[in-house]
Amino acid sequence: MKTTDAERGSVAAELALALPAVLLTLMLGAGALGAGARQVSLQDAVADAARLLGRGESNAIAYAAVTTSVSDAEVSSELRGDLSCVSARADMVIGRLIRFPLTASSCALSGGL
Repeated sequence: MKTTDAERGSVAAELALALPAVLLTLMLGAGALGAGARQVSLQDAVADAARLLGRGESNAIAYAAVTTSVSDAEVSSELRGDLSCVSARADMVIGRLIRFPLTASSCALSGGL
């Protein structure tokens, strides 16, 4: 079957319409993977910080453990009975338009080794 110039033009037009949707889907998929990885890093850092506070380290050292892993994290801590608890929040930005918060918290027994 022989293609005409009009058919070639329609294929180019269809590609021009589909390409932005494909690129957006790829960008959102990569952003979701990045958000998942950042959430895991934040949770791991908060758990480390809670253990540090439980062992008697200072707030500055515990907070540094979080901000070293996730540089723009906002960190807070509190004592809940025998537990030293740490919470952190960081924003995840995908592209320039999508922004959402990531949060993590963890507690460790105070006075542990």
